[in-house]
Amino acid sequence: MLLIGIFASLSVKSFSQWYDPAKVDQKANRIYNTAIEKARDGDYPEAIDMIQQALKIEPRFVDAYLSLAGIHGDMKEYGQSALNFEKAFALDSVYSDYYLLPYSISLAGMGRFSDALAAVNKFLAIPGLNERSKLAGAFRKGTYEFAIHYAETHPDNGYIFKPENLGDSINSANLEYFPSITVDRKKLFFTRRISGNEDIYESDLSDDSVWGKAYPLPGLINTPTFNEGGQNISQDGKWLIFTGCNFPRGYGSCDLYISFLTPKGWSEPQNLGPEINTEFWESTPSLSPDKRDLYFSSNRPGGYGGKDIWVSHREPDGSWGPPENLGPQINTAGDESTPFIHADNQTLYFNSTGLPGYSNKPDLFVTHKLPNGKWSTPENLGYPINTIDDEGSLVVASDGTTAYYSSDRSDSKGGLDIYTFQLRKDIRPLRTLWVKGQVYDAKTHLGLPCTVELTDIQSGTVVSRLQTDEEGHYLVTLPVGKDYAFNVHRKGYLFYSQNYNLGTTNPDSTFTADIPLQPIEANAHIVLKNVFFDTKRTALNPESIAELDRVVALMQENPGIKIRITGYTDNVGKPADNLVLSKGRAISVVNYLLSKGIANDRLSFEGLGEANPVADNSSEEGRALNRRTELKIISVK
Repeated sequence: MLLIGIFASLSVKSFSQWYDPAKVDQKANRIYNTAIEKARDGDYPEAIDMIQQALKIEPRFVDAYLSLAGIHGDMKEYGQSALNFEKAFALDSVYSDYYLLPYSISLAGMGRFSDALAAVNKFLAIPGLNERSKLAGAFRKGTYEFAIHYAETHPDNGYIFKPENLGDSINSANLEYFPSITVDRKKLFFTRRISGNEDIYESDLSDDSVWGKAYPLPGLINTPTFNEGGQNISQDGKWLIFTGCNFPRGYGSCDLYISFLTPKGWSEPQNLGPEINTEFWESTPSLSPDKRDLYFSSNRPGGYGGKDIWVSHREPDGSWGPPENLGPQINTAGDESTPFIHADNQTLYFNSTGLPGYSNKPDLFVTHKLPNGKWSTPENLGYPINTIDDEGSLVVASDGTTAYYSSDRSDSKGGLDIYTFQLRKDIRPLRTLWVKGQVYDAKTHLGLPCTVELTDIQSGTVVSRLQTDEEGHYLVTLPVGKDYAFNVHRKGYLFYSQNYNLGTTNPDSTFTADIPLQPIEANAHIVLKNVFFDTKRTALNPESIAELDRVVALMQENPGIKIRITGYTDNVGKPADNLVLSKGRAISVVNYLLSKGIANDRLSFEGLGEANPVADNSSEEGRALNRRTELKIISVK
């Protein structure tokens, strides 16, 4: 901001100083006045050049240095801004001391918050400040104190903030912003504005990790007439939710729309309907990895301030339920926007003007979903990610480390560009892997639409529950740090069971699992991979309950079936002991089913010890596979 705009509220000095603007050389003053007009028109380079010409004529031209400082500040060249303020202070500190406030802002722009605090304290000590100046100074003082306290309580441990421009394939002389990325980090979507028109673009990552030339989305999303932007791609890359403003038959100025990927490109957008959209502003959507929750920002009534963050849950029939406000823990009297829910489905990033931060512009924050479903106290991402300038939106890749955001940094191709950087460790989400594949009928090999469920084994909490597409394709995210039970269910079939042990191991690869579901018929069988026992014990571990409850549900859905539970062990120990152990474990499973009301005549059991191994007992991995509990359908009525 130019000094002529920033400082209109500052008091005019009534006491003397040596510098007198009326005594400035007339030629220098004419050049200076023309320069100010150039600056007002936005021609900063020409204005700077002309002011420097005036300074050659009048080297002690204090107002010229102050205006140079303001222009450089407006250009976010805070080092040059502070330097010119200091030249003015050195020439006449009495005349210039009202400019200690904008000087402090430039110091803060450089990250020199302690110096900024000293400058603003000196400003606030000036006698006779008007109330507006006092309020402005007090606000800035609070932000500098916040910044100093944050640095003291968040040691960076050598963290280096080094944003990298994504290059000419993505960025151009136009504006690029609102990046969004798929879970495999192979597709990047963003908004590009050309001559006031917003469209959505895509760039694809090559096998040698180079972003390809961005192209407008194929299909029916982009139009030459309306603005399409503020988009969010689903983790599997098959749904795209975006903001469309002033569309025909819309509900308000900006609504949320959804499009689906088809063989011919993106489908015709569908308005998400009156539950989501209102006559007010809805924008910046973010879809949870299981596609069950839609976060967005809106200024609709019923919130806590201007724009609030809301969430809508998808109903079993595919419709979206009434949005819920995320509450006063996150929303404030200011504006909250650009929510981004990470692939771990637990970490939410957003921006806010109402939470403590570095300026009156939006800062970026992070909050985590707690076991009770509430959100943790939002944490400011800190300097230098947040600055005194506007931090708009942030997305974080599935690795939990790589972040993408838009900025108009000095090396941009033109205005806003998209950059990437590495997040500081203490503000990272969980690194997230994923399992994907297709569910199909074991006999016909045709794809089956069905339910896929991921459960935290330790807590028994369902982490994700999603529906496959019509061909049975699915993608489920797996945040590392926990062990998961993975189940696939469709009525008329035996469920599928798998487990992923990510609590103590962190594999580098993701998983592909094409799953054949067996129709319910005699001799169909499955391994209950989430039934657990301690070594040499027959008592069920608590982590087994979720899996056994699925067996209960299977028996209740199919009252005509009878099953046999068979226990197996590895070959460690004596064969006779292993027979007894395996039988005891099978009995424990049957007893649990009996306790849940399953009739005794529908259940049988056997223990076969180390017989029928499915893997080599020479390795621990093989022995673990051989220690198993199987379910087999004996008969179907």
